[in-house]
Amino acid sequence: MIIYLHGFASAGFGAKAQKFLEYFEEEIITPTLPTIPNLAIATLEQLIEAFLNRDIKVSLIGSSLGGYYALYLANKYDLKAVLINPAVNPCITLDENREYEDDFVINYYDKSRFEFNQSHINSLKNYEVGFIKKPENFLTLLQEGDEVLDYEEAASKLEETNLHIEEGGNHSFVAIEKYFRKVDTFLNS
Repeated sequence: MIIYLHGFASAGFGAKAQKFLEYFEEEIITPTLPTIPNLAIATLEQLIEAFLNRDIKVSLIGSSLGGYYALYLANKYDLKAVLINPAVNPCITLDENREYEDDFVINYYDKSRFEFNQSHINSLKNYEVGFIKKPENFLTLLQEGDEVLDYEEAASKLEETNLHIEEGGNHSFVAIEKYFRKVDTFLNS
């Protein structure tokens, strides 16, 4: 089973998630995660453990903040993961790029508002990966045109993984579908 982890202020129904659903069909789930990092990780750990306890192979695909979560979880559970323009220092990125006022953020998918404050940002430190146990478990896809995250920072932290860097693009990762076959092969090898 593949679990797709969406980015900050997004949802499991976003455009990228829908593309993955169309390609992978019954092999993938795209849950909408809680906005509070500790709850998101707890939810994902329960989901992963439920599959593993039934001897179902689990793989992860994570985009942006979902990539940060995927890195942590794949490292913890020895899973394969695809990281798409992953956040590698979200505590800094989310704090420096706070475009929200009064600790409220607008969800990109449904335009709902949710609270995201300094304690949430600080909690992300709990999931920082200092050492990647098995770099071969990771396929990292970066686009240099990412306007939200510094692709060089991710490339540096994830240089030992199966790393692919494209010119241009953006944070959403333009034309991600051209990598679907590579992603499929990687996760099933």
